[in-house]
Amino acid sequence: FGAMRLPVHGDEPMTKKIREAEAIDMIRYAVDRGVNYVDTAYGYHEQKGENLVAKALREGYRDKVRIATKSPVWLIKKKTDFDKLLDQQLKRLRTDHIDFYLFHALNKNAWEKTVQKYGLLKRAEKAIKDGRIGGIGFSFHDDNKAFKQIVDGYEDWALAQIQYNYLDTENQAGTKGLRYAASKGIPV
Repeated sequence: FGAMRLPVHGDEPMTKKIREAEAIDMIRYAVDRGVNYVDTAYGYHEQKGENLVAKALREGYRDKVRIATKSPVWLIKKKTDFDKLLDQQLKRLRTDHIDFYLFHALNKNAWEKTVQKYGLLKRAEKAIKDGRIGGIGFSFHDDNKAFKQIVDGYEDWALAQIQYNYLDTENQAGTKGLRYAASKGIPV
């Protein structure tokens, strides 16, 4: 269940107040019918999306799903920002662990100038060891060459999220990236 475009009051997705009861009902309806993966991110719905997901996953629903949220790499200006943001997200989600923690909207620039520069993979591995996250992934927005660079830049990716357009299979990572990740054993 993707929690990026929840029902809102008004016409602008993600910028208006979430219709909480309806959004919670949607998520629970999905979980009750077998959905076991809920995806959100730090910035969704003006930083209120994670709080809404937490409300939806009360009353035993948290135990039925795996939560994925994303590290806002554009906000990381020093190494310690990674842990500060992760801890804030754990509080927002009202959980002691996030099953899949993704570096959000990676591209060549964010990969080199943030993830690699600040050693964020090591920080994420530490968060796995201390139980705050279960696996490390990334969401992606760039070309296929950058996708391969990121895939090859780390051996333990738990997953990758790509934009995959069935009508334009060469966009961003595209079918080539999908197959490349699969050849490396990375779920997409």
